[in-house]
Amino acid sequence: MDQKVGLFILLAAGLLCLSLTPVSRAEDLVEDGLGDDVDVEDELDLGLAGAEEEDLEDLEGDAQDEAPPAPKTPPTPKVTYKAPEPMGEHFIAESFDRGTLDGWVISNAKKEDTDEDIAKYDGKWAVEEMKDSKLPGDKGLVLKSRAKHHAISAQLLRPFTFDTKPLIVQYEVNFQLGIDCGGAYVKLLSQTPDIDLDQFVDKTPYTIMFGPDKCGEDYKLHFIFRHKNPKTGEYEEKHAKKPDADLRTYYTDKKTHLYTLVVNPDNTFEVLVDQTVVNSGSLLTDMTPPVNPTAEIEDPDDQKPEDWDERPKIQDPAASKPEDWDEDAPAQIPDEDAVKPDGWLDDEPEYIGDPDAVKPEDWDEDMDGEWEAPQVPNPACETAPGCGAWKRPMIDNPNYKGKWKSPMIDNPNYQGVWKPRKIPNPAFFEDLQPFKMTPFSALGLELWSMTSDIFFDNFFITDDRNTAERWANDGWGLKKAAEGAAEVGAGSKKQYKKTVRVGK
Repeated sequence: MDQKVGLFILLAAGLLCLSLTPVSRAEDLVEDGLGDDVDVEDELDLGLAGAEEEDLEDLEGDAQDEAPPAPKTPPTPKVTYKAPEPMGEHFIAESFDRGTLDGWVISNAKKEDTDEDIAKYDGKWAVEEMKDSKLPGDKGLVLKSRAKHHAISAQLLRPFTFDTKPLIVQYEVNFQLGIDCGGAYVKLLSQTPDIDLDQFVDKTPYTIMFGPDKCGEDYKLHFIFRHKNPKTGEYEEKHAKKPDADLRTYYTDKKTHLYTLVVNPDNTFEVLVDQTVVNSGSLLTDMTPPVNPTAEIEDPDDQKPEDWDERPKIQDPAASKPEDWDEDAPAQIPDEDAVKPDGWLDDEPEYIGDPDAVKPEDWDEDMDGEWEAPQVPNPACETAPGCGAWKRPMIDNPNYKGKWKSPMIDNPNYQGVWKPRKIPNPAFFEDLQPFKMTPFSALGLELWSMTSDIFFDNFFITDDRNTAERWANDGWGLKKAAEGAAEVGAGSKKQYKKTVRVGK
């Protein structure tokens, strides 16, 4: 404070000196090169302004010394990856965190009934992290090729037999690049004496097919099982009803989603995505075609009798045309009350030859005939009510009745719509336990996709729901937490940048 008082005293003294010696100071300024336009008062103003700016800078410096430090960028929440460890009863538990395809067999087969250049299952597979992994160290199985047939499979620890415990199948999928047209479903390959994973193809027998599939705007989540006809021994695919839920997000958000299928011994089923039920029902009532055929069918040999009358209405045979009914009367007649409007130009045609038209130079009357100008509306008719011969306008004929038809009455001989008689269905059977499907011994992916880099992870099959949920929480749950933490971190950084901008 004492320094500031001293500064103002010095400035006042300087002002006094300048007022006493204006000529000599001005000469000094000229000699210094400031020119004739700078006077003593200007110089004094500059000096005072400079002093004030220095004072302000000192004050701002003091304020900055006392201001709190700028906030630091908040750290992104960190989730550390730990490979899930299977606990409890299970038939396969694959996290791919070994970084290899050990235990998996890539098919070397060719697809039948397909062009030779695309028949081979030559799509590439790899074990790697996701492109935008939020969990370093977390690896999965990746479908690497587009527009190729892919097939890969692995044996279960032991075959799954449908008995008294439920089947739970779950795995993760991430469409890293989205998906145009392709599947990401799994097949549970039926236990057969001649199963050969090296020759795994689309026609390899399977017990269940489950998982997402999409082409165009058709978003599917398959649950299909192959049911064995107990009478013929033949298999038929049974498709679960389409989910009511909107599945679009699971294919487009580029997040990892957990797909779970639960099939219970009481013939009920559930399909879950991210541990939320999106479809459920009964194997007995919610599959197409139904598991059990109808007890009766229409007799294929039955024929409709020739005299069978299916007409509910007929023309009244007792009706007759009235004597005054004139079928020849026209529908419209000239209006006899009409009067020709005043100013009607009877002698003027509606159209005339275009007066501005010129016969083409190459017109040959011997070849082309006499040339006539094209017709255009007669300009004389534009202001008149009409041109040419006047005719009475037509109106509806009040006496018009048209062609006479007899009225319709109920058919006294009506017998209804004929249907073949019902007979017992020779193919009828009743399977009240469709849950008891064909045992399966391997899990496989047999896919075609127009989009590459589909990420699969954490395949798990068990007969205990708690065990499945524990595996899901340790695997997919960790991914979900990491993705959530990344979103929180991104949001915090945006808020930090916004705060810094506002502070400035």
